[in-house]
Amino acid sequence: MSRAAAERAEEVRVTSGAPTLRGCPWPAARQAARAAARPLPVERVELAAAAGRTLAEPLAALTDLPAFDTSAMDGWAVAGPGPWRLSGRVLAGQSCAPLADGAAVEIATGAQLPPGATGVLRREHGALTELPDGAAQLRGEVAPGQDVRPRGQECGRGEELLSAGLPVTPAVLGLAAAAGHDRLAVHRRPTVELLVLGDELLVAGLPGPGRVRDALGPLLPPWLAGAGAELLGSRHVRDDFGLLRDAIRHSPADLVLTTGGTAAGPVDYLHAALEATGGHPLVDGVAVRPGHPMLLAALPGGRHLVGLPGNPLAAVAGTLTLALPLLHALSGRTAPAVGPAEPLAAALPGHPVDTRLHPVRRTAAGLAPLPHDGPAMLRGLARAEALAVVPPGGLAAGEYAEVLALPST
Repeated sequence: MSRAAAERAEEVRVTSGAPTLRGCPWPAARQAARAAARPLPVERVELAAAAGRTLAEPLAALTDLPAFDTSAMDGWAVAGPGPWRLSGRVLAGQSCAPLADGAAVEIATGAQLPPGATGVLRREHGALTELPDGAAQLRGEVAPGQDVRPRGQECGRGEELLSAGLPVTPAVLGLAAAAGHDRLAVHRRPTVELLVLGDELLVAGLPGPGRVRDALGPLLPPWLAGAGAELLGSRHVRDDFGLLRDAIRHSPADLVLTTGGTAAGPVDYLHAALEATGGHPLVDGVAVRPGHPMLLAALPGGRHLVGLPGNPLAAVAGTLTLALPLLHALSGRTAPAVGPAEPLAAALPGHPVDTRLHPVRRTAAGLAPLPHDGPAMLRGLARAEALAVVPPGGLAAGEYAEVLALPST
């Protein structure tokens, strides 16, 4: 067999023996997306490079926090009962000689407490008088341990601070630095290539006859980054089978994310292009509105494809159902659960047999459904705090709906 023929055989080889889930229930589709991939390899990187990634190991303290007894306030460190004879000053970053009973030293917030000190007298609570020999005498009331942050108050050396699977936020970076870390063990970022399909799409200017603006090109990248992904690129692909086939075949990304072309219209080439590139559908259609013609597939080489419907709100539903759970799995991130049920301020009609995702806001009376919730609309989503998960048949006012958080960026 020639090399070209061998490559072609590899391209059309089915990459998975898993059965295709068609018309999959919405909760099962989310679970299937998460189960489709394993976490990417672990890397140890500098703190600045770890932001937005996911902890691959528990974060443990390399030192006690604080590492020494520390003053919590500006004032004076005192030893024993007062009054105290004042001598000297200790600032943050300095050390001080031990204090004998009856002695005090001026101290700054964050400075190491001198050995022998029994508490800190706040500046606003102390009174100074001059002694005959020119020294200063300090008076005030100080309880033992007052305004002292004792060594190990926050944690002890070796204590687990955070579990693996959590995203590395700015707060996590700060905690890691405080605990003595210079590098963190994190999973490699999953890479994504976004293919926006459709001859009718404009990237600038006003819509015209038969032409509409691409809303998903600007909307999706921040959500992908928030899920820990690295966007390799975003490009438009015309309604052409060969162009789409080649774009999927040659993409280097862990996840090829497409918008449009998932149904059975005259230029919906995604299924055919997937077959031509050796892909195997894992989920082909989900029982959810909007967004039911969404698609998850395995590609040769361990890659994946998620096909989102072209309508913007339907694509958002597909992102939350398939793309983000898959990215969380690749990045080693703990799966975000559907939020606890909350009461509805008004009725939410449902689909007869499918789950429905509806934009809502929280009010004093409960979850308030937002208008402009059609598959092609984003006005309701732009005002929403979350999506209510509406079971088949709908929910009445006062009933409880589970809540799906919108991605943070």
